[in-house]
Amino acid sequence: MVLAVDIGNTNIILGCFKKDKILFIERISTNRSATDLEYAATIRMALHIHGYESSMLEGAIISSVVPDITGVVKRAIEKYACVRVTVVSPGVKTGLSILVDNPAQLGTDLVVDAVAGINSYPVPLIIVDMGTATTVSVIDKHKNYIGGMIMTGVAVSSDALVRSTSQLPKIAFETPKKLIGKNTVDCMKNGIMYSSACAIDGIVERIEDEIGEKCTVVATGGMAELIIPLCKRDIIIDEELALKGLMIIYNKNS
Repeated sequence: MVLAVDIGNTNIILGCFKKDKILFIERISTNRSATDLEYAATIRMALHIHGYESSMLEGAIISSVVPDITGVVKRAIEKYACVRVTVVSPGVKTGLSILVDNPAQLGTDLVVDAVAGINSYPVPLIIVDMGTATTVSVIDKHKNYIGGMIMTGVAVSSDALVRSTSQLPKIAFETPKKLIGKNTVDCMKNGIMYSSACAIDGIVERIEDEIGEKCTVVATGGMAELIIPLCKRDIIIDEELALKGLMIIYNKNS
């Protein structure tokens, strides 16, 4: 059994897999001030809830876009389970051909998603990852990563709107009942959520125009389940995408 950890700016996805089977996935908050012991305790609790113990682990793999805590989480796993930890970084085998200006600068979260994507879905492929930022990755018909874009995330947009105005309240996201809001909270919620959905629809259409082909579109990330159903485009939601990618990369390097 292998522990997989995907460290994002807001949340950390962790889970376990055995061979090609994902056993469980959990999300925890990214805490930049937590110690390795505190992360070790959280990891232990997550495994225990699902009926697993440290003695059952044979290895671990981490991808991270938060360098400050990558080492902390790595030490936490080593302290808890005493296993070898692979960190996704330049030099690690991924099987992904990256055709961008500086492949070493590509975020490991995008690499992990793309590795899972080319092994799970038809290409050409567009991957939308809706976390703190919303990222879009484009994989061509030859399974090359050819680029993408980074947009403001849904929650970041909401926070910026509240900070920059005097009377708008902080809101919770939930599926809008209809497009046109009748009060301030609904107007904010609908505006932020539907504008994000429309942006995704429009960007997918323009990417297809640019590459001249229809694409499979896959979405993942914490906000995907709320926003993607509002899109007009047919988009697959895959919350296991990051873990699938980590599983593939671990197996390539074991």
